[in-house]
Amino acid sequence: VLAVVGYGHFFIEHNKGHHRDVATPMDPATSRMGENIYKFSTREIPGAFRRAWGLEEQRLSRRGQSVWSFDNEILQPMVITVVLYTLLLSFFGPKMLVFLPIQMAFGWWQLTSANYIEHYGLLREKMADGRYEHQKPHHSWNSNHIVSNLVLFHL
Repeated sequence: VLAVVGYGHFFIEHNKGHHRDVATPMDPATSRMGENIYKFSTREIPGAFRRAWGLEEQRLSRRGQSVWSFDNEILQPMVITVVLYTLLLSFFGPKMLVFLPIQMAFGWWQLTSANYIEHYGLLREKMADGRYEHQKPHHSWNSNHIVSNLVLFHL
């Protein structure tokens, strides 16, 4: 699903980085108190990609593989995106050059907005040993309503 909007790295960053570091300064997907959504998006969008790439590089390195291997779970959805967009361009022509970036931006903005709202200004306490307290329900503004779960694929 994320390959459709060219955001395939989100799966890795969200599950392996964000869920671990939510509500800490290390998490690019946690909005800070007083930070508006536009400033947040300029930190979160590139930060999410950089962290996903780093996480995937570490995973592949532990397996003795190159980051440029087809086992790279960021490159796989990128290939799907390129193939899909190539097919759409070949079937529907140049008008897709207008539509595709718009739908990509909409998809990215929807995920960024969800992160912004769900974690705005929330911060876990740093303990004496330098680690952060365990995550608790008050570290995110989750909603278990059916509509929000359907729209956001139960993030």
